[in-house]
Amino acid sequence: MIKMTILSPAGTVFDGNVAHVTFPGEAGSFSVYPLHAPIISTLIKGNIICYASDSEKKTIPVQSGLVEVKDDRITVCIEQTPEPND
Repeated sequence: MIKMTILSPAGTVFDGNVAHVTFPGEAGSFSVYPLHAPIISTLIKGNIICYASDSEKKTIPVQSGLVEVKDDRITVCIEQTPEPND
C-alpha cells in the first residue's frame, strides 16, 4: 500500500492508503504503484482514480495540480473541478 494525501485550497480531500492510483498527467495518464520511482508531475483537468483494492475505487475530479511521489508516499496539491449545481 502507498500513503497518499490530496490537498486543495478548501482542505484535505483524501488522506489514506491506496494499492495504486492513476493521475491525469500533462504528458498523459500515468499510474503509481508501490515502490514507484520518485517523480514530480503536473496534472491537468481529469480524474484521479484511487484504488484501495482491485474492486474498490474512488474518483476525484481535478482541474489542475501537482503530484510528488517519494518513498511510497504520494502528496498531491490540486484545484478541484467545481461540482455542478443541482
